[in-house]
Amino acid sequence: MTDALHYVGPNVARLLAQRGHDLVLGGPDPALVAELEAIGASVVAVDDALDLTDPRSSERLVAAALERFGRLDAAVGGSGSVVVGRFADSTPEQLDAVLQGCLVAPYHLLRAVVPAMVEQGHGQMLLITSASAARPTPGAPLYSAARAGATMLAKNVAMEVARTGVQVNVVGTNFMDFPEFLRANRVIDEESRRKVESMVPMKRLGTMEEFAAFCMPFIDGTSGFTTGQFVAYAGGWA
Repeated sequence: MTDALHYVGPNVARLLAQRGHDLVLGGPDPALVAELEAIGASVVAVDDALDLTDPRSSERLVAAALERFGRLDAAVGGSGSVVVGRFADSTPEQLDAVLQGCLVAPYHLLRAVVPAMVEQGHGQMLLITSASAARPTPGAPLYSAARAGATMLAKNVAMEVARTGVQVNVVGTNFMDFPEFLRANRVIDEESRRKVESMVPMKRLGTMEEFAAFCMPFIDGTSGFTTGQFVAYAGGWA
């Protein structure tokens, strides 16, 4: 798990530990590590691996898994911050920032994880991008485009390595109940929250707990016949 400190990372780690998996975690809170070890998981914390724009971060995570456990059965992660605003008002600096976080970082992650899995002859890689990759997103054109690039990169990688037994899939989220999304969409009170929720066909925001559960078949070894897929997790929005 590339980031066990933010977003869905802690919830995914808990579910994997409950299902008997040992874990390599990027930047976890020590309290989370203690919680997972109490469940029975062996946990390796890699504290200097949260910045996936640095290729060494993904390399450290893979190396830690191979050194401690001798194999890498599954990997899940993503990166990038939400960048909003009209295209006409955008700047080259914003474009570079969104490409680094939303496309370059996933490239480094895939580049580190997939060859290691190919060499051992099996593995599941789940990349988290955004549902904005699936449709034009007013107010976030740079972000949507960069996420679409990462999604298509992963789908191409999946087809390239499908015959090796390695699965690569993508899940893209939107309208999730977490601080960065709320800030980007100016949710500051119940009225502004209801306004955002009104854009979702299901009329609510998604939770980290249910999203973590959705991720499980892509990384827990129970489903071995799906690869190259993108699934939007956005309450029907995409």
